[in-house]
Amino acid sequence: MTSTATEPFRLSDAEFERFREYFYKRTGIQFTPGKRYFVDKRIEACVRASGHGTFAAWFGALRVGDQPQLLQELTNQLTVNETYFLREDYQFDALLDPVLPRVLAEHTRAGRPNGPVKILSLPCSTGEEPYSIAIRLLEEWPQIDRVDVEIHAADIDSDVLARARHGSYGARSLQRVPKPWLDRHFHAAGAGRYQIDEAIRGAVTFHRVNVCDTPAMRKFTDFDVVFCRNVLIYFDELSSRRAAENLFGVMRPGGYLFLGHAESMSRISPIFVPERLPQGIAYQRPTGARP
Repeated sequence: MTSTATEPFRLSDAEFERFREYFYKRTGIQFTPGKRYFVDKRIEACVRASGHGTFAAWFGALRVGDQPQLLQELTNQLTVNETYFLREDYQFDALLDPVLPRVLAEHTRAGRPNGPVKILSLPCSTGEEPYSIAIRLLEEWPQIDRVDVEIHAADIDSDVLARARHGSYGARSLQRVPKPWLDRHFHAAGAGRYQIDEAIRGAVTFHRVNVCDTPAMRKFTDFDVVFCRNVLIYFDELSSRRAAENLFGVMRPGGYLFLGHAESMSRISPIFVPERLPQGIAYQRPTGARP
């Protein structure tokens, strides 16, 4: 498909179907026909930026795979990164109590009373979620001074990971951060923006990974708590099940998984056990169980 300055860019139905199948196989994300306008506009941006001129030339280069930056740029265009600090904060309440006390009790039983406690945020987008976890621990978890905690964060989008590492945020992202916390953990960065302090940025390790990529996910191990919120809703049944099994694999037996408020593991896979906490539902990897 080509376009001129006066003719809008639009994939044919056959081109859309070929693209949709390719992107699904590579990422697990499936776009319905109702997303045509969204997909067309972002593919148009990728085609023009690549210099290939036409969808056919660009898609051919994409599929050959000798220009990996094409797939990364496409993924960055097509993934949604809507987030802010302290989003769905009741789950962070649950993390502080009862989840972390239970994790420490299990560590003591297993002979590692001082940690490390390992927490994973995936997808982390521009970093608001993992940094929110770090701030809540610093502000409200008394054991933070004596227990080693590792916070890891991962996303498929390289652009948002770069922004997360930089840690600069505007008013929309910070709207729920209490003023005393803002004063303690951020500094003014100009143009109405604030940058999170270097000590907190250094406490979070960022990775690029797709939750549906099983070989890549095998590099992550022994996590006590995983936040994987508001991403499974974009997957079909097969991709959701693969993601669930990969999350299961990165967790320690007895570890806790938090999903978004509109997501339910019971509709995806039976390998996790629903755990009703005072603040809501979490999902636990059973001790000794396998998918």
